This record gives sequence, structure tokens and C-alpha cells, in this order.
Amino acid sequence: MGLRPVPALTTEDQLTEYDLAGLGWNEEFQAAFALHETDGLVPGRVAVQHRGGYRLYTELGEVPAELAGRYRHEAGWRTGLLPAVGDWVAARPHDSGAVIVDVLPRRTHFSRKAALSVAEQQVIAANVDTVFLVGALGREFRAGFLRRLERYLTLGWESGARPVVILTKTDLCEDVTEIVADVESVAFGVPVHAVSNLSGDGVDELAQYLGYGETVALLGSSGVGKSTLINRLCGREVLATQDVRDDGIGRHTTTHRELVLLPAGGLLLDTPGMRELQLWDGAEGISEAFGDVDSIAAECRFADCAHLAEPGCAVQAAVAEGTLAEDRFDSWRKLQSELARLERRQNQRLRAEVTKEYRRRTRAMRTDKY
Repeated sequence: MGLRPVPALTTEDQLTEYDLAGLGWNEEFQAAFALHETDGLVPGRVAVQHRGGYRLYTELGEVPAELAGRYRHEAGWRTGLLPAVGDWVAARPHDSGAVIVDVLPRRTHFSRKAALSVAEQQVIAANVDTVFLVGALGREFRAGFLRRLERYLTLGWESGARPVVILTKTDLCEDVTEIVADVESVAFGVPVHAVSNLSGDGVDELAQYLGYGETVALLGSSGVGKSTLINRLCGREVLATQDVRDDGIGRHTTTHRELVLLPAGGLLLDTPGMRELQLWDGAEGISEAFGDVDSIAAECRFADCAHLAEPGCAVQAAVAEGTLAEDRFDSWRKLQSELARLERRQNQRLRAEVTKEYRRRTRAMRTDKY
């Protein structure tokens, strides 16, 4: 299969798939790619990731691609080194597509612990400038959205991207102002926008995050309206959507991650709804998302206070006085415990890999000797 032709756009200022700068290419990526320029390779950005391969945006157009066997072997069990949607890669083009031989260093990346894994990283999105943390008003909010948002904020800050909260389906909610205030009470310093995908109210405010070459990833549970919002921002139907159920809850549509080009610049990265979102590395993210708790904890009598029953614990005092919500403190403690468990598992796996490599080299030395 040859390169897929790209239709001509109607105005000169619109983004084309051939424009690397419009895809987010910059001097930092150019410097990293310099090592590959003499090898006949071309830069490309991962637009779609499937189990059987990838699709890349390149100066040559949109091309199918597969991962080079050597790179896959070198990555080994470290799935976090494999290409993810949003990654810039060095690829070798051929008549029917391209082969990815290397992944360029990421500016930012949104990661979680892979589902059903003991300690394995899964990169959800790479080289993202802004993360839209999307939730639907109504029943979604009443079903513990604030606690789920704290987790999303932690991972959003940890990614290196700028988190922004988007509350969709304002047309299905009467107390929008009150809910926005509740969200702002846990999303310190994070912009919060309430929009209607149906009428378009509030959507124009999101244009400020979608400048030329800017990448925005949308993250949220199934059915909160991510695909519908992307269609609204694109001004046309680019992603399949499904109707809202009678109880106001949306139906899951997106089944894979996809990087969508906006007509006048900017890129949107759609992701499937995630039932499980476990931390991978969130120490800095927790500090950002729970700055209020950290500030109170700094007033504890003991630096190593566990905030349980120690004398002079400022956190427990704040909970008792009502200046710190108990459920927010419980959420902070849960995330801290989860991160500690993950770090122990990561260290155990690293030690196991080092031991395995040592034994392999020892066997090889014995074989060479005899």
C-alpha cells in the first residue's frame, strides 16, 4: 500500500499533514533527530497506535508503519520505551509505508501503571502541551467525580503538561455554577471550563489552548463527551459518537488513541475511557494536586509525621476543625500509599532484571572460556 494522498485545504493558513511545525516539530526535536539525518530516515509523529502497528504523520503524508525488530528487542519488557500516540519517531520509508527505528526523547508524557501489571509503565500520550481532564455534569459528578479528578490532576501535573478541567453537558445540569465552584475547590490554580457539546456554549473559550502546533490530550471516563467535543472543535464529524442514554450517561465510543488535526492549527489527542487509572510516578504530581494538604503538613511538629495519631499533627487538627475535608485527606493518603507500593514493586522488578542480566553474562563468559 502506498502513501495515502492528502486532500488540498482551502486556505493558506490551514494546517496540512505535510507541515512538521504545525504537527508540533521544534528545534528540540530537530536537534534530537540530527543523529538520524544521514541514515536516510525521516521524522514522523505517531497519529494512531494499533496492536498491529502505527500510522504516522510525516512530510510525505500519512503512512502506515511498523516497529523495527531490533528496537522492539532492545526495549524488551520496558513498554514505556515503545512508541505512543504523540511521539516523534525516526522512520525509514519504503514503498508500502515505513519502519520505526527510534523514538525521539519526549518533552512530556502521560503515563499510568499498565492494567494487570505488577510494575509496568503504559504511556497514554506523549509530547502533549495541555491535558483536558473531561467530566460530564449531572450523574457523573455526583458519583464521586471530585475524588476521580484528584487522581487525574495528579497524573496530569506529573506528565509535565498543563492540566485544564472541562465539564461537559451543561445542558443536562441546572446547578452549573455550584458544581464549578466545587471543582475549583480541589483544582487549585487549574482553569475550569463548563461547556455544552450540544449547543456549543463555552466551547469557543477552549481555542486559547489550541494554537498552531499545540497538542491537547483529552482524558476522562467513558461517555463524558470527548469525541463529541473534538467534533465540535473541528467543526465537522471526524470521530464516531453515540447517543446519550436515558439516564444521562454517555456511551463509550473511542476504542483507540488517535491524534486529530484541526483545520487551522492545533492537534487533539482522543483516548478511550479508562476504567483503571493507577499511578506510575506521581510524587511531584501529588504535591501539585494536593498543595493545600502539603502546606498544612509542613506545620506538623515532626518532619516524618504519618498524620495518624502523632502529637502536634497539623493535618489531623485541620480535619478535626473542618478546614481540611476528611474525604480529601483520605484521597491524598490513598494516593501516597499507592505510590509507595508501586515504588517498592518497581525496585523489586529492577533488581530482578539486574540479576537476570548478571546471570546471562556469567553464562556467556563460561561458554567463551570453554
